Parts: sequence; C-alpha cells; structure tokens
Amino acid sequence: MRHSLGPLLPRAAVGVLALTAMWAPGSSAAAPAAPPAPESRSIPFTQRYRAVQHGGIVRAANSSVTCETAASSCGGAREGSRAAANGDFEMTYVDVDSDPNTYNSSHGELRLPKEARVTYARLYWGGNLRVGEQKPPEDNGRVLIAESGGAYKEVLADSVVGHQAEHGADAFQASADVTSLVRSTGPGLYTVAQVNVARGRSAVGSWGGWTLVVAYEKESEPLRHLAIWDGFDALTADRDLEVRMSEMAFPEGAGGRVGLVAYNGDRGSPGDAFTVAAGDQGASALGDGANPQDDVLNSTISEFGEAGPDRAPAHPNTFGYDSDVLDLREGIRRGGDRLTFRVASRRSPAWVGALFVAVDARP
Repeated sequence: MRHSLGPLLPRAAVGVLALTAMWAPGSSAAAPAAPPAPESRSIPFTQRYRAVQHGGIVRAANSSVTCETAASSCGGAREGSRAAANGDFEMTYVDVDSDPNTYNSSHGELRLPKEARVTYARLYWGGNLRVGEQKPPEDNGRVLIAESGGAYKEVLADSVVGHQAEHGADAFQASADVTSLVRSTGPGLYTVAQVNVARGRSAVGSWGGWTLVVAYEKESEPLRHLAIWDGFDALTADRDLEVRMSEMAFPEGAGGRVGLVAYNGDRGSPGDAFTVAAGDQGASALGDGANPQDDVLNSTISEFGEAGPDRAPAHPNTFGYDSDVLDLREGIRRGGDRLTFRVASRRSPAWVGALFVAVDARP
C-alpha cells in the first residue's frame, strides 16, 4: 500500500529515543547487547540471499548528509540544476526527526504489494568518517531504525563491517538482517538515524546513507530469480567489480531489475560504467534518465529513471550516495542461464556495497 509522506512525518518524528536490541527470529526475549562486529579493509562480494519464487525485490533508501544551506549555490545543487559534488561544499547532516537525541536521520518509504509476504530483509548503511571532522569507527556497526509511528530500535551489524581508510577517505559499510522487523511492520515509512558519517569539507567530501532491501513472495506475480549480493572494496582506475550469477535460466523477453548501492560517486564526472552480460552474449551498458550510461554513479536515489518511492528529504542530488534500481530488460531480452555484472569507476575512487537482482524465471 502506498503512503504519502504528509500524514506520516509527524508520527515518525518521535520525541523519546527508545533503544531496543534486535533479536534473532524465534527468540522469546531480547538478546544481550552484542560486541562490535569485526572489521575488514575489504570484503569480497558474495551472495547473501537467493530464491526462486513468485515475487520480487523492493527497497527504501535515503542519504544522511547534504550541503549547508548557507552556501548560495546549495539549493540549486540539491535540486540537480547544476553539476555539483560533495567536495564543492561544506556538508552537514540531514536530520528530519525533531529528536534532540539524534544528529542525523532521514525517511524512506518501503512499497510492498498488497498481501506480499516478506521472505528476507537487510539494512545497509555506510559513509565517510573523515571530512572536516573524524568520526570514531567504533560506531560503524550501529544505527537506529523506526517504522512509521514507532519508536527507534537499535540495529547492530551482524557480519563483518567493511572499513577502508584509503584514497583520502575513511569509508565503511555495515549491514544487518532485519527480516523480523519488516515482517511485523510491513510497508510504509522507515526512519534511519545515527549513520556514522562525518560532516565538513574536504577534497573527497562527505557522503553516506542507508538502503533497506526486501525480498517478498506473492503467488499472483511471475516466478522470478531473486538474489542479493554484498561486499566492500574500492573501485579504482585499475580495479572493477564483477558479480557472476549462474544457474538462473530466464526466457527470451524476460523482465528484470537490478539495484546498486554505492558511495562517493560524483555527479557530472563521466567515467563510470555499469554493464550486464547474459550468458555468452556481449555486455550491455545500463543506464536511464536519472543515470547516464557514462555517469551511473552520479549521486542519485532512483527507480527506472524516476524518483521512486517517497523519501524525506527528497533531494535529487544525494552528494555521493547512490541507491538506484535499473531496468534489465534490454540486456537480457535474448534469454540465458547466467548473468555477469560489472561496475567500473575511471575518474575517482568509489565504493560498492550491495547489488540485488530480480529476473523472470523460465517456467
């Protein structure tokens, strides 16, 4: 069910900060506070979730920082009327919840079909710890999340946190399984707060945000291959990311979508590429009205070239945070039994954190 932001914002802006530890599915009581998740400089991309079922994958997302409004050109940059990157501005936190206990927060809407059953949900968050200030990495593995009208709950990373101080940045990404929360809450507005990102100004710039990825099942929808992959490493001029998905037969004319979560992509800096190859066929460049094929990592949160689900703030330019869903139809129209995705950044280092795919399956 689709909700408008209007009536939901006041309910989501809770005045009291409630911390509740997340617990494992089936547990009758909250688990004790977990120690910080271990960190690794790089994490190879591996499959997090895989299913063949009637259903699909949706997501909610938003950024956690934006430019200071004191800058005369900030308004135009936010709205995308001029090419601008985070390194051009003094950057500050997004904070929409009116809660004095949080220093950053943003809303994103999760749209699920009516009567869909959530089969898996994972929350990703990350950003840059070193800009005008240096944030402590000890807080990388913790955020707060609230459903519409609910109090905040503490979410702790349940796997290795990627943390890489390189290329002038101090970048990280963490994630956690939130299937139980999303199953009980369902669609609507989610607020994520306290993403551990730094504000200020530097050549690299401040960037960060969050994405909630949800796989669902609904019998009336087509049979689809669903997959979620994640990892953490920098894309550089001589290092691309390649993700291969095998044993996923899909027919000619199949429909499909792919989502990508990435950090430090600069708007107006050509040199990025995102391609898909079906089987032994040549690679097809992915892009749309919001994501040029030579500048896919361009600080956008979009879906099939449009703004997608509601979020607040809803700035078109997210200043270094990308969470995009693109149409795969043209790249897979001849059918096949495997897919190869490749992401490249030739101009400046960028980090990729997650990739998720839904493709029609062969009956």
